[in-house]
Amino acid sequence: MMIKPSIDELLKQTDGNKYVLCTLIAKRAKEIESINLLDASSEEKKAISIACDEIANGKVRPSAF
Repeated sequence: MMIKPSIDELLKQTDGNKYVLCTLIAKRAKEIESINLLDASSEEKKAISIACDEIANGKVRPSAF
């Protein structure tokens, strides 16, 4: 169960668009898995959690916003 970042916090990054948020999270998580950004120290943290953190921190933004 994901507690932080909250869905409301993530939706702020996409102007409340749930579809864009879902797509952005999925694409970024796939990128993280494909380029092996997951190292031994982050085994407990899944790619989707890393993607959500990056979106919440503004490191990853949708191109339309």
